[in-house]
Formats: sequence, structure tokens, C-alpha cells
Amino acid sequence: MTKIPLRRFTARALPIDDQDRVLLLYGFDPARPDEPFWYTIGGATEDGETLREAAARELFEEVGIRANADELSGPYGNSVIEFNWSDYAITQDQTFFALWVGADVVVSFDHMEQIEKDTTTAYRWWSAAELESTQEVFFPANLASILREITGGGGPA
Repeated sequence: MTKIPLRRFTARALPIDDQDRVLLLYGFDPARPDEPFWYTIGGATEDGETLREAAARELFEEVGIRANADELSGPYGNSVIEFNWSDYAITQDQTFFALWVGADVVVSFDHMEQIEKDTTTAYRWWSAAELESTQEVFFPANLASILREITGGGGPA
């Protein structure tokens, strides 16, 4: 089956708690439901929106965390990736931004689009050390080093 090509410019939001852990979502591609993975919050920019504005909007839509664009730090890297999702062959420019959140932050999927609700099954806070030692699949593969850059953490002890 031929996939529909799609080019996206995305902002990835990295909420970080007071224990230097990043919030990730757990879900799956509807075309491959038996291959779940962990991924960062974020999505494509909308008309006239900056990457930082898109990151702030996506934080609210995907996990219910409200932030103004100027509260986000970064960017912490930019990369271009290619992957398949559902009927699409996606080429994605992605830029990462961080937001420090308090211990009282509440995660909610209430504002997700239906397809996101249908394919997102959980969330979890991850430390850089946990990312480096897990056998679970997560994206991007270099997330532990991005998290260490943001938090000022060194390498493994």
C-alpha cells in the first residue's frame, strides 16, 4: 500500500518536573497497534504560529498543561526524521522546547483530538538514567542526552 507523503514542521514540548524527569506519552500507530512506544508531546504548527507557540498549544491539547510560549526554554535541538504513521509517510522537522513544571501538575488527556485519545494509552515521567537503561522503545532515541542538556545533568554515575 502506498503511503500519503506528508511534510510537517513540529514543536516538541518537554515538561520537566522537580526531579529532572521528562513527561512522555505511550501509544501506538493505528497501522501497527502491537508495537507501542513512548514519545514526546507535540505536533505541527498551525497557520501563522511560531514553533514556541505550537509547543505551548500542544502541551495543553495533549496533556492539559497550560503555559505561555515565553515560558518555554530552548530550543534544544532540531532534527529531521522520516517515519510512517497510519496512512502517511511523514517527513518531520522537529524542534524541542522545555517547560519546568511543579510537583502539583495534573496530566489530562481531555483536550486531545479523538485519534490521539484512541492511540495514546498512558503517560510516565522518565529520568535520563531510566531512558538510558530501558529496553522500551521511545522517540527520539537521543532524548536522554537532550534531557541532560536541559537539566544540566552529567552522564551516568
